[in-house]
Amino acid sequence: MAAPMSPPDHAPDFLAAHGWEGAEIKPLAGDASFRRYFRVHLDGAQAVLMDAPPPHEDPRPFVAAAEWLIGAGLTAPAILARDLERGLLLIDDFGDARLRETLDDAPEREAELYALAVDLLVHLHAQPPMPGLRPHGLEQWLEELMLFPDWYCPAVGLDVDADSYRAAWRAVLAPVAEDGLGPVTVLRDYHAENIMLVAGRAGIGHFGLLDFQDAVAGHPAYDLASVLEDARRDVSPAIEREMLERYRSATGQGLAFERAYWALAAQRNTRILGVFTRLWKRDGKRQYTHFQPRMWGLLERDLAQDGLAPVRAWFDAHLPADKRAAAWP
Repeated sequence: MAAPMSPPDHAPDFLAAHGWEGAEIKPLAGDASFRRYFRVHLDGAQAVLMDAPPPHEDPRPFVAAAEWLIGAGLTAPAILARDLERGLLLIDDFGDARLRETLDDAPEREAELYALAVDLLVHLHAQPPMPGLRPHGLEQWLEELMLFPDWYCPAVGLDVDADSYRAAWRAVLAPVAEDGLGPVTVLRDYHAENIMLVAGRAGIGHFGLLDFQDAVAGHPAYDLASVLEDARRDVSPAIEREMLERYRSATGQGLAFERAYWALAAQRNTRILGVFTRLWKRDGKRQYTHFQPRMWGLLERDLAQDGLAPVRAWFDAHLPADKRAAAWP
């Protein structure tokens, strides 16, 4: 088996077959899945090699979503070459200017760049959903939420009542599923570490999208919550409020959308608490515990909203303060 950030043995042959013979291959990044990325250099040109090894990964959803997003007028990596059977793609290199680090270096640009992130979603949600996407509605939301009692609660020594947990969430999320808003294309991992600032492009095209292979057909509030309640960087409540209002103003959405926003933000943050615990306990990726205090801060903010009363009551009854953020090293 290849070392974690060594390219697969067949990568040089793949590159040679597509005009990149003798290219230098350097590690670029890995992520929470089995996918790995390498930067490829040849005679002043560069591209990104994605290794999505079967059977763990399937590059076809990435290809389909990338091509659809480009057709919808957004910036996604063009597919330069592909070997779907062996899980290799050669794609556009958007460079190194990621939204996360750009904001770290220039925090005064936060309102400007998050406004662009919101405008991109307004554009995306104005398109008919990408064909063939899996639904992302009430039953999927509830199933995802089971990651919390299945992984987080045992990790902090709690054995909770999953039936009352699910019932509380159903009471909160059922009205969202029935509010008639959507479906739209939901990228699911739309946040500051998956957005690149692409040189030479303007407007929403300036944002290069990454990590959209898990796109689904769901509620328009989901990706807005994903980018404004970011697991990996702090977004101020003032910016969150300003951007929520920007989206509502641009789309004509009313209070039903805002109720959905807080409910789906809470759903997403609770799911992530379970996901990050699973990455630690099952996969040995302890670094994901570092995000837990931020996730709890976001979730507490969501639970304070009026429409979250049933879930807030469940958390108050089952999750004492010392089993929340304070429990993490």
